[in-house]
Parts: sequence; C-alpha cells; structure tokens
Amino acid sequence: MHGKTPTARVTLYRNKEQIHARSTRGRFNNLRWAMVWLTQLVFYGACWLTWAGEGGAPRQALLFDIAHEKCYLFGLVLWPQDALLLAIVLILAATGLFLVTAWVGRVFCGFACPQTVYTSIFMGIEEKVEGDHLARSRLDAAPWTARKLALRATKHGLWLALAAWSGITFVGYFTPIRELLPALAGWRLGPWEGFWVVFYGLFMYLQAGFAREAVCQHMCPYSRFQGVMFDPATRSVAYRAARGEPRRARGGAGAGDCVDCGICVQVCPTGIDIRDGLQYQCINCGLCADACDAVMTRIGKPVGLIGFASELELSGKPGAARPRLAGYGGLLAVCVGLAAWTLASRPLLRVDVLRDRGSLAREAADGRIENAYTLKLINLADAPRDFRVAVSGIDGAEIVGPTRFAGEAGGIRTVQLTVAVPAGEGGAGVRPIAFEVTAERDAAVRAVERSTFAMP
Repeated sequence: MHGKTPTARVTLYRNKEQIHARSTRGRFNNLRWAMVWLTQLVFYGACWLTWAGEGGAPRQALLFDIAHEKCYLFGLVLWPQDALLLAIVLILAATGLFLVTAWVGRVFCGFACPQTVYTSIFMGIEEKVEGDHLARSRLDAAPWTARKLALRATKHGLWLALAAWSGITFVGYFTPIRELLPALAGWRLGPWEGFWVVFYGLFMYLQAGFAREAVCQHMCPYSRFQGVMFDPATRSVAYRAARGEPRRARGGAGAGDCVDCGICVQVCPTGIDIRDGLQYQCINCGLCADACDAVMTRIGKPVGLIGFASELELSGKPGAARPRLAGYGGLLAVCVGLAAWTLASRPLLRVDVLRDRGSLAREAADGRIENAYTLKLINLADAPRDFRVAVSGIDGAEIVGPTRFAGEAGGIRTVQLTVAVPAGEGGAGVRPIAFEVTAERDAAVRAVERSTFAMP
C-alpha cells in the first residue's frame, strides 16, 4: 500500500468548556430571581399546607394519593374517573405555553423552566463558594490542592443537600410529608418512596450542577420546534444591528453604539452571542440586555441596544395582523371554558353495578324471583354522606334488606343487594332495571345506573 486515504472525523456533539456566566444586575435579572423565589416558595411550601378533611380532621391540602387512587386539591377530591379534567388542564398548559411563545418568545425557558430555575440556584451557590466567573475559571484550571478540594467539597455538599431536600419534597406530594419525614428518619421508607427520593435528587444534581446549558442546547425538544410558533411580530431578545454596527472598541466617526466589549456573551447562560441573530439556544432571559444597558449607561449612550423586539420593529415595518396569536388565544379561552364546565358539572356521586353472574336467578321462599347485585357507591365529595338506594323498571321490584348506606368522604362503599320481583311479572327473559342512588339531605346529589334482571 502506497498510503492511506485521509478520513475526516465527524463529531455529533461539540464539546466545549464549562460555561461560567458572569453575574449582572438589571430589571430582567431581578425578574428572573423573583420567579426563582416564587416557584420555589410554591414547590417547597405547598406540601406543608393543611386542609380540614373528613370530620374537620386536618389533612395535607395537596396530595396525589396513588395508593388509594385519589388526588386531593384543597377541598376537591379527584378520582381516575376525572382523567378528562386532567387532560383538559394539560391541553390548557400547552396552549398557554404556545400563546406566550408566539407573543414574547421563549420567556418560559428564561424565567420559569425548572432547568433554568435550578441552574440559577446551583450557580448562585457556586458563586458564593468559589467566587465570580473569573475565579471559577481559574479554579477549574488550577491543580488539585487542599483549598480547591475544600471549595469543591463544600459546593457539592450544598448541591447534594439541596437536591436531597428537593427529592424529599417531591415525594411529599405523593406520601404525606408529615409521615414521610419520620419514616425517613427511622429508615422505614417503602421501596418506591426511597427510589424516587434518590432518583429525583440525583437527577436534579446532575441536570442543574453538570448538564446546565447542554440541556437547552442539545436535550430540550422545545428549543428545536419553538421557532415554528414565531411570526414577524413575535418579540424576543434581539440586537439592534442598525444602531450597533459597525462595532468598534473605541468608537470614532461612523462607528455604531456597540463597543464590542463582549459582556453580552459573558453573561449568557448558554454561551451564545446575541449579535449573531436569533438562535434556538437563546432562552430569552434578558441578561444580555441588562449587561448591555449597564455598558450603554456608562458610556453615555441610550439603553436598549439589546432588548425585546420583533422582526418588524427591527426592520422598521408597521405591525401586522396576528392570526396565529388570535388562534392560540381562542383555543386557550375554549379550554378554560371547557375546564370550568367540566368541573362545575362534575358529579359528586358515581355508581357501578355488577350483577352476580354465578347465580342468574333464584326463587325465594315466598315465591318471588331474586337476583343478587354488587353496588359500588363512590362518594366524590370531601364529606361523609348517607345514601338511599331504590330500584325501578319492573312492577313490584323491591330491594330485600337495608336500602340506606353510609359513604365515607372521598371513599368507595361496596354493598351487596338482592332485588326481588313477583314470579311471572313481565314474562321470562332478561329485563332492564335501574338503580337510583340519592344522597339524604341533598336530593340534588343522585345517580342512576342501569342493569338487567333475569327471569326464569
């Protein structure tokens, strides 16, 4: 062989050094941290709220009780039969996200996305422990010493503590948090509880501590398709090139306002240069706008060289109709109305009837024909109720035995019933009947469930 043919190496992932974003101050940064505090106050605090449950006894206000197939939302008890309401809420959330994206770009990613929120918290801890962005970069390049080991151990210890508490809080929405903590202290966690505490904590530790901007750049599917929701009037973080170019560090005749300081790149949590135009990695956090405004103020230029602007604004064109935004808004209104109607018309009583198929019909001592049934009375209200059961559909049909049953708050009462019909009434064969269940002291709460009666 006279030689080897040179081959090109193709890489699907461009590995870059860890981004240590420079901290900045400004209105967007203040809003960002306000959202961090708000979202974490809700997440860490909502599981500790209590609500007066059955008999006035306190219970956790927000609890997804998977073991008993119930979901408590303050005074509302939801069951698997309410899955339609959950589907509507998910559609509502997706439509709201699409509407906001079409209006002001990826502001959800920049201000409320869990990845952004927890990355901000983790980076805030990192800055407090290791110093500013320059100090962190120097520490990365420095050899391992006792100081570096102490700083890294402190940082990762705080990260792990926060991640562990987040995992406990997450599981506290599925197992009452006041029961979970004593079980955790006594090493009495169930296998699934233990798994999710560890999994959620480690997932948060890895995503917010190590993956960071890689999630926005490579993992997040939303960053890939959010551009299809944009139109020329969508406002997003943009660089006003007509005002900033040509950029020159020292200004001079004919120079734009941009002094090419690069601070807008240094503060970007995903490491992009907004001056290159709209990019899918941009999360619309506005930190580059805060940093640029500070520079413009320092050199005596008007602020706003970088800020929220639409394609029409940048090109100086007049505004246009926005059918996409109107469509998202209309769909959002329909979903809100549908959710409100579904919740308002949601029955507080459900009844399931099963006929005993092992014994289709039997003759009683008095000559009447009897069929056996199993009724499941599902009380969807968060208060105990007494129910009365009646049967109709065949003349002379009546229930043998008690017809009044107590139902626990948010519980299922299974009762065995026997229905008797005079012999020969209506002829032989399978006849339709109906069970009517009514709540005592509240006749508006009622349910009718149809079944059949077998005559020999």
